[in-house]
Amino acid sequence: MSDSSTSVELTNSLRALLDRLSPGDRLPSSRELVQQYRVSPVTVARAIAVLAAEGAVVTRPGSGTYVAPRARPENDVVDTAWQTVALTDRAVDTQPIAESPSPLPEGAIRLDGGYVHASLQPTRALSAALARAARRPDAWDRAPAGGLPALRAVFAGIAGGGATPDDVLITAGGQSALSIAFRAIAAPGSPVLVESPGYPGALAAARAAGLRPVPVPLDADGLRPDLLADAFAMTGARLLYCQPTFHNPTGTVLAPERRRQVLDVARASGAFVIEDDFARHLGHGGPVPRPLMADDRDGAVVYLTSLTKPAAPSLRIGALVARGPVMERMRAIRLVDDFFVSRPLQEAALEMLSSPSWERHVRTLGAALRERCGRLAAALTREIPGASLTPPTGGLHLWLRLPAGWDDSALADAARNHGVAVSAGLRYHATEPPAAHLRLSFAATPDHAELTEGARRLGEVLRGR
Repeated sequence: MSDSSTSVELTNSLRALLDRLSPGDRLPSSRELVQQYRVSPVTVARAIAVLAAEGAVVTRPGSGTYVAPRARPENDVVDTAWQTVALTDRAVDTQPIAESPSPLPEGAIRLDGGYVHASLQPTRALSAALARAARRPDAWDRAPAGGLPALRAVFAGIAGGGATPDDVLITAGGQSALSIAFRAIAAPGSPVLVESPGYPGALAAARAAGLRPVPVPLDADGLRPDLLADAFAMTGARLLYCQPTFHNPTGTVLAPERRRQVLDVARASGAFVIEDDFARHLGHGGPVPRPLMADDRDGAVVYLTSLTKPAAPSLRIGALVARGPVMERMRAIRLVDDFFVSRPLQEAALEMLSSPSWERHVRTLGAALRERCGRLAAALTREIPGASLTPPTGGLHLWLRLPAGWDDSALADAARNHGVAVSAGLRYHATEPPAAHLRLSFAATPDHAELTEGARRLGEVLRGR
């Protein structure tokens, strides 16, 4: 090879040499390469630099150039068995809230959704609010850890009970608020009382925080105070999680006479009550009872609400409202978690809540949900005569009790294969369910026709058993 040969040719020759060597082997010295390939020292230096940049060789000043460890082949399986030991037994169970890994069949109807369909979302108002928020001079500055003061004031007004902006912590949606509250209030290994049936996301968050969900049954009037008192006495729990208004999945509303009883039982047990008021803006046009927090005079209630359900899935803005040291504990956890919620999103939420269009949207949404609920309930009654349901006065779902002898998980799988997605009741229970149910959403489909067709398909599955 002449001195005029390019460094590219030398680099290719050295690559062939590297293929014959093993990682860690030393390459010939620069002097040896000059003599062997009959090139200049500059050409050798350039070729070695290219190979070093590619990661093929490692240069060690004063020692020489060595073959670098070879990259793992793309099809080589990484051995991660050691992680099982390192991670111990702190697994996080997401099965109750995870979506099915298999895609829905083409043309399938979704009666299993947890959000309102795009046609029911205030998309234009949200886009305008976000655009206005993004144009503010301080839009991209760091937000206060607790949230924008004006937004906190709005949520304080929603919670009632004399709450002030200082009692409010803005969160990245309701699920984030749940996670913060569970970790702040109860130590790992502690029991937490939950409604049965109840919200799967709360069960998952409680277990992820190391807590042990203990079910307390509901009836048509909501949580039973007599069984709640028994559960506190038997377990020594210091925390109750509940959804008093338009409960998920049953849609029940805690009866007026029970609201005070639940607070009295919790107070006598020295316990906190996490009130998940996710459906505050999902009433079907009738009166919506005020939050439990509005009647709490002891600081027992930790109030939680969110804008996600009545607005749109990606408006991840929620709030925790509480008084006393528990709020300081929750502020500390949220600061450690992620410092603060995105300021433009908070500004957009404030724009929405402060606009007359928000109240119009809530009224329009309520009327649409009422009509959809009635349409699906009528279709189910017609298609499944042996089933039992009570249409709710708010929320997004119907809770359908199946005829005796049915397995709700098997039925959900069969329905999915028949082109209609439904939620098996089993996932809404912390322990064994007393009967088989399905949760059916009337808010996730684009129109009434799909609700009717979904009920028809479900009826076909039941009749074809």
